[in-house]
Formats: sequence, C-alpha cells, structure tokens
Amino acid sequence: MGERKEVFVTVGTTCFDKLVAAVDSEPVKAALFCRGFSHLKIQIGHGNYFPSKVSRQPGALEVDYFTFSPTIADHLKSASLVISHAGSESIFETLRLGKPLVVVLNEDLMDNHQAELAEELASRKHLFIARGPHLLAVTIERMDLELLVPYKPGEGEGDQINTSLKLTSPCEGSANKQEKGEGALISKSKAKKGTKKAAQRHQDRAAISLARGSEYDENDPLSSSYGNIPLEDLQSKFITGRTWTDVGELCAEMKGETVLIRGAAQAIRPTSKKIVFLVVRQSMSTVQCILVVTKDVISPQMVRFATSLSKESIVDVEGVVSVPDKPITGATQQVEIQVRKLYCISRAVPNLPINIEDASRSETEFKKAEESGEQLVRVGQDTRLNNRGLDLRTPANQAIFRVKSAGVNKGRQFLLSKNFVEIFTPKVIAGSSEGGAEVFKLDYKGKPACLAQSPQLHKQMAICGGFDRVFEVGPVFRAENSYTHRHLCEFVGFDVEMEIKEHYYEVCDIVEELFVEIFNHLNDNCSKELEVIKRQYPFQPIKYSPKRLTYDEGVRMLKEAGVEIEPMGDLSTEAEKKLGKLVSDKYNTDFFILTKFPLGIRPFYTMPCHDNSEYSNSFDVFLRGEEIISGSQRIHDPEMLTKRAEQCGIDVETISTYMESFRNATRLHGGFGAGLERIVMLFCGLNNIRKCSLFPRDPQRLTP
Repeated sequence: MGERKEVFVTVGTTCFDKLVAAVDSEPVKAALFCRGFSHLKIQIGHGNYFPSKVSRQPGALEVDYFTFSPTIADHLKSASLVISHAGSESIFETLRLGKPLVVVLNEDLMDNHQAELAEELASRKHLFIARGPHLLAVTIERMDLELLVPYKPGEGEGDQINTSLKLTSPCEGSANKQEKGEGALISKSKAKKGTKKAAQRHQDRAAISLARGSEYDENDPLSSSYGNIPLEDLQSKFITGRTWTDVGELCAEMKGETVLIRGAAQAIRPTSKKIVFLVVRQSMSTVQCILVVTKDVISPQMVRFATSLSKESIVDVEGVVSVPDKPITGATQQVEIQVRKLYCISRAVPNLPINIEDASRSETEFKKAEESGEQLVRVGQDTRLNNRGLDLRTPANQAIFRVKSAGVNKGRQFLLSKNFVEIFTPKVIAGSSEGGAEVFKLDYKGKPACLAQSPQLHKQMAICGGFDRVFEVGPVFRAENSYTHRHLCEFVGFDVEMEIKEHYYEVCDIVEELFVEIFNHLNDNCSKELEVIKRQYPFQPIKYSPKRLTYDEGVRMLKEAGVEIEPMGDLSTEAEKKLGKLVSDKYNTDFFILTKFPLGIRPFYTMPCHDNSEYSNSFDVFLRGEEIISGSQRIHDPEMLTKRAEQCGIDVETISTYMESFRNATRLHGGFGAGLERIVMLFCGLNNIRKCSLFPRDPQRLTP
C-alpha cells in the first residue's frame, strides 16, 4: 500500500458511541482511504459500541480497535491525522505535536462543557470542526491537509497555543442547515470574517485558559481568585504567614472553617459547564473539592480553569469545609471543600506515562473487572520502576515507606535505650568483608578496593576499640547474580554488634526483644498505613511469639515432612518456606530463630561450637518462612581468626588492620545483620522486595 499513514481516533475519558460509530462507518472510512490514509486506529473506550467487521482485503482501509491505553501519546505521535470529540484531553497534546486534528461536536451535548470547549477552540482557527458525527465524512473529504501550518511554540509562550496557526481552507458543517446545507465548505476569506470577532473575544481565554490555565482574564472580576502562580512568586519571594492544613487532618469537626490545602490534582470531574469536582491528594489522604458557578464567588472562567488542570498538577485550594449527607466514596476524608480560591503551583504534562489510579488498583479490582468483562490497565513492575517518581505517589507506596521509616526509627530508639551507640562505617574498603565472590570491585586511586558487603569488620573493630554495644543503619552492597523476589544488589543494612558475657544466646535475646518491640510499634502506631497497604496488597498480620530451634531440629522437621536436605548444607528457599509453614502450624508463630548452623556454611569470623567443631555458634532468624537475619558469636582469638580466614580463601593481607585489632586483646562479642527491605516486605506480606526499596538496584537495574 506504500507509505503507512495512520488515523487515530480518541474518545478521551468518556466513550461517545455516536462518534465511534461515525468513524467506523463506510462513508468515513471511504473518505479516509481516498485521502491516502492506510490505517485507522479507533479507541472504543468502555461504551456499548460493538465494532464492525474488519476488512483486511487489499485496497481497503485497515482498522484496529482498542480500549484505554497508557501509551496514548505514542499513538498520537505516529498518527498523520487525529479525530477527537470535543471533551478529550488529547486535543492539546495533538496540537503540541503539530498534528492535523478534526474535533467532532455532538449536537446532543451542545449544553455540556465539551461543546463549550470545542467552540472556543474553533475560534482559534487552527483545526477542523465537524458539527456533529453526521458531517464527519464531508469534513474529511474537503479539508486541506497540505496547507496546514504545523504548530510551533513561539518564544516565551511555553505550552500556549500559537495564535499564528491557521487553516487555509477550513471545512465546517453549517450550524444553519437552511442557509448553507450540511457540510458546506467555507472559503478562506469567509472563514476569516466569520471567526474574527470570536477569535479576538476568546484569544486570551482559549490560548491561555485552555492550554495553560488562566492566570488573568481582564473580563472576569474574580480573576484574582484563580490561576497559575508565576514562577517568580515561587522563588521564596514572600513570607505571608498563611497556614496550610494537611489533607489528612480534615474532619467533620472543622465544618464551616476556611482552610488552605496543597496537593496533587488526582481527579478532575466536570459535570457541566457550571460545576466541577476536584479530588486533591496529599500523601495517602484525599479530599473532594467542589467548584459551583456562584455570583461573586465562583465564575464560569474559574470552573473552566479547574477543568483545564492536568492530572497530578500541584494546586493550592482555599475553601470552606462542609459535611455531605451521604458518605464520600471517592476520597479518604469524609468532608468536602467548597472552593473559593484555586491556584496552580506546578502543572503536569497532559499525558502522564502512568495513571495513578491504574497503579493503585488491587488484584481484587482486576478480578471483578475481568468477571464483568471490563478491561483495566495493569501497570507492570518495570513500568512502575521506570517511572518511580510517579509510582511512589500511590497510597500503598506512600504507606510502605512510612512503615519502613517507623520501623527503623523504633529499632533505633530501642537499641539506644539498651545503651547501644550508633556508628557510621566506611563503604569503600580494601578487601571483602564477608568473603565469596559477591563483591563490587573498583579502583581506588590506583589501588584495588571494593564496596562493603556489610559493616561487619568495622563494627567488630569498634568493639575492639572499647565500645560495649554498637549498631549501624546504612547501605550494603552485594554483587548478586540472583534475580529473585527477595534479592537486591544494594539494600539498607540494620547491623548490631555487642559484647557477650557468657553465651551467644545473649545476642538472640536482643534480637527477640528488638523485633517484638518493632512489630508491636508498627501494629499499634501504623494501623492507617497498614490498612492502606492491605487495600492494594491484601495480607494477613504476622504471628510473632518468638520460638527457638536448632538447625538439626529444623532439618528433622523437614525430613519428617518428606523434604530432603543436603547433609550439613544450607537451607534452600523452598526448604525455608516449608519449615516456616511447619513451625507456624506447630508453634503458632511466623517468627523463629534457628541456631547452631554447620560451620562450613558460615562466614570466616564465626565462632565454632565448643562441643563439635563442625557446628558453629550462629543463628538465622526467619519471618513468614524466609530468612531476615544472620548472626553469630565472632572469633576474637587472632590465631583462630587467621586460620579460618585462610580456610575460607580470604587474602589476610587485604584485612590486615582488622586482624591486628584482635592482637591487642578484645572482649567476647557477637552480633547480627538484617536487611531492612526484606523485613518490611515480609511484615507487610508483599511479593517482591523491590516494592520496599525506594529506587531498587538489582542485577538488571541501575536507574532511576
């Protein structure tokens, strides 16, 4: 067929079946084919329209149908012509891309805000107008695509629609059918005369209010109550003394009070040209704001400004708190704000890479939609992580990282109350801190170095330096080749080291006390956050009465359940999960410690067991059947430590300063290390550790 020329039909956020049916009709498809177009893409949305049979025969227009897609912008870019109804948000993106655009007015909606938007756009003279789906074919037949001047932003105009855009021969069906007849062609000169006054009257309102949001309308006495805040005024120019109220604090007791809030415009829902609902989100909380055209309070221009806002734009809203008679289902706060002032602080692009509503859906919502035949957009993990700055705005993500913060801070408070000292150790070191090949190597001023696999060596040296108890919260680096649900190449380590008087069980005691304290704190003080997480990622609360078993006891339980374990070997992921299930069923807990592991599977600094050198004074801690902590008594004798390091293949010269620390005598000591992301993942019953890392680093991801 030669060069591929696509026509893209978008219905925006609402499906207008008449438009879709008109485009899908034989006259329109024939007109498009005659104009040289080869492919037609129709967005059928969620309406009741049933597509016609598609012809794939040579010499016919190829047609594809699809529902809503997060890649609308890609369709627009590849299209040679765009057809849209008057209410679609894609109109402005199409103009920015310089694409020919046909806007179709639905005569049944002439009193609706979509029609008003289209009328104002028509006065700008830079697109084709079909007054009703029935006039679409003749519009396509007569429009002059060759002489269309592409859209190019003028200097300093930003996103403002360039007023120099014109059509040399605009085609328009006459509103007065008796005078011109349906679909009559208007000449260039007549079109200029017919739209000159309208263009002058609507120049500022159409160009600024619709494309950017009104900053000023000299014809509106209420223009100071809304608009875009100039950048100059946002450069720390004023200290006004105003007080902003957190959205999450809005409640029925504030009825009648005037409040000022700031947040993201999560949803904009105009119900007519006089009423618009605006849902504003701040972190995990949302509130419904209402603008109703009211004399001396809210002008029609202000409602249009609110309608023109793009989703996720940051806005300031001032208004009066009211309490509706019926429960509000579309927001967390059970109050509304009757808007008096509305200002845009930062405007988002019209077509976001991901929709926050799509990214916030639960599996339950997807199942219900599937059962009802509705198709919802599912945002994949890679798409989320590639657009993490948006993905983090979902309520569940906001809650996850608040739980993570609350947990680590409670852990700090507990350890400080037990006389631990927080330390900060180097992350660039000369040799491996754990042994093995999972090391990121680098050049350090001509010398070989690596990123610390843990603060292990330095926290032990701190004990040698006279500190009784130390801990650190900081980054840990592992050159993992495992691309699994629970491994990362960089994570937040929660590391503890302490003097022991007699037995390494003293360290186990601290572990149990610490994590019971953290879990209690999260359940008691983060109930709101946990409920938000449950809404998107349902989970059962953990049972965490501590239980201790030896390695041999755990292996015996697995063998009795028919699970084969390699003699003196480490537990596989499957074995850990099975053991977690067995312990939960038998002891009614998801939180247990396994002690006395074989020495051969532990790091070189682990103290051998006194009665059997094949075992060690070590332990692992498990939560929901997965390891979260590894710990042990450390070797404090320099000769034994040197021998063990050599047995494990470690070049002693690379850790010579560490080894020398023990020649000056040191205390018996032990400790443990935990991965914060894995703890949060398992506490919240999440299926992937990447959900708990702000910007994850794994074997395949180094950005963003």
